[in-house]
Amino acid sequence: MAHPAPPDRAAVLALLAGYGDRSPGEVGEVLDSLELTWLVAQVEQRYGVELELTDEVFAGMGTVTGAVGVLAAALAPEQAPAEQVGHG
Repeated sequence: MAHPAPPDRAAVLALLAGYGDRSPGEVGEVLDSLELTWLVAQVEQRYGVELELTDEVFAGMGTVTGAVGVLAAALAPEQAPAEQVGHG
């Protein structure tokens, strides 16, 4: 089953722009907790997933750049646990 590609920076900015009806260019790099909550809800709805993010991972989404990275990892196709990758 093919997984849709995780949102890139432009897609994350477009999703965040929906919070407060603004243009993607008006979205700042630093995100507040309401923007993060909005973003996670939008991603879950759009991708049909439930993201289970730890507080530490959620804190890593405090910027647009961080959110793009976390979402890319969270929405990546199933992978082996990190402790098994590259060790053998």
